[in-house]
Amino acid sequence: RRRGWWPAHARCARGGRQVPGRRSAGPCRAAGGGAAGGGARRWSSRSLRLRPNPRRCAPPRGGGGGGGGGGGGAGRLGSVGRGAGADGCPRCARRVSRFCPQCGRGVEPAFRFCPACGGRLPPPPLQEEEEEETEKTAPAPPRPSPARPSAPARPSCRSPRKARPGPAVPLPAESVLTDQGGRQWRLVRLLDEGGCGLTYEAQSASGTCPQKQRYSLKLDVKDGRIYNEQNFFQRAAKAGTVEKWKKWHFVPLLGIPNCVGFGLHADSYRFLVFSDLGRTLQSVLNDGLHLLREKAAFQIVVRLLDCLEYIHENEYVHGNITAENIYLNPADLTQVTLAGYCYAFRYCPGGKHVAQREGSRTPHEGTIEFISLDSHKGAGPSRRSDLESLGYCLLKWLSGFLPWSEELDKVETVVEKKEKYKGDVKCLLQLCFRQKRPIPDALQSYLQQVMALEYEEKPDYEALRQLFKKPLEKMKASAYDSLDIKMVP
Repeated sequence: RRRGWWPAHARCARGGRQVPGRRSAGPCRAAGGGAAGGGARRWSSRSLRLRPNPRRCAPPRGGGGGGGGGGGGAGRLGSVGRGAGADGCPRCARRVSRFCPQCGRGVEPAFRFCPACGGRLPPPPLQEEEEEETEKTAPAPPRPSPARPSAPARPSCRSPRKARPGPAVPLPAESVLTDQGGRQWRLVRLLDEGGCGLTYEAQSASGTCPQKQRYSLKLDVKDGRIYNEQNFFQRAAKAGTVEKWKKWHFVPLLGIPNCVGFGLHADSYRFLVFSDLGRTLQSVLNDGLHLLREKAAFQIVVRLLDCLEYIHENEYVHGNITAENIYLNPADLTQVTLAGYCYAFRYCPGGKHVAQREGSRTPHEGTIEFISLDSHKGAGPSRRSDLESLGYCLLKWLSGFLPWSEELDKVETVVEKKEKYKGDVKCLLQLCFRQKRPIPDALQSYLQQVMALEYEEKPDYEALRQLFKKPLEKMKASAYDSLDIKMVP
């Protein structure tokens, strides 16, 4: 070996490639540092061989040394960039990409002075070329264009949110609606206008049904909550299914509405036709009754527990137990019907109970005064939710008061009070009755059992019914007798 030169097995200090050269000669050829000793001398492959390290240095694809030609070395500025250095050792390129023309030491790209000799470094060639190219290719300043009429806005790729349907506009009396079976129904008069649609008294306008027989027709906008109610009746409340349930469970009366028809009207309305439902319990209370006798209240609760057990066994919950959705027939006081399934929720699809996830649904859905805490928090209502709502209703029917009834416009306050009294049923009862009448033991036991239920727990419906059947037996009455209520048609 010659003086001052390293043998062929020496490696580049930065790139790790086997290369001849001096210590001060810079990086290997693959790193763009030029040939050893200034890059002017060519080495024969016989005497000195470049053996690349595949782990550190990329194989050279083009010859040339620093500065893009192999003629520079220590006398010229070497750089690793787009020239031959870009095909060299990436490890060297990350550390050293420029060399001082005075001493040949490697410097960082951002240095303006050499840290070894203190000499001023010229700007890198690439920076000069880029500046020249930038000046040449720089866009000219925009010229003011003449005013043109603005083009229409480009439609967004996102589909717009579907607006919630507004309330249904009442149809005039004597209007005729045709259901999917081809039967026609004539509207007689408007009975009720609630948040989930309009309720009409209707008659059959075709020869398939007796014309004198009365029906209840529920009407709402096509895409309103009545669509959910229609799905419930088609899935879980067919007349044949209800009759089988009554026979298997030895229930003489079951207050599930009998849906005899449904359809669309004017492509804007959806309607359901039921056998005559009668009057709502709320309308009876508004007549001046306000409170129910203990006997009548217990009769209604037992009948509603039968309905809820049937609904729950068919994978649904009602979701909005309230006096507005309970119907009494003045012509037959043994008939108690639970209607209003617009908030019905399928809590157990395919036999698998849904998980309790607060915020998964719209919170506070239903009648704020009576809905459960699960509905307040946006969780899907479960079986305990219906029983909790029924407990609030029974408490209101017997005492005429709920601690949150006067603050229904403050939903958060309602939720706080319901949470407070859920764990203290005795305090809730004392506050509601206020020594007006003795607190029924059946009501207290019912609330304590219902408030202790877990989200997915199946209630003991028979045990809950017995809480009210025993007091009725002492009164020598049955839950399926005529209701102890005086009402007018």
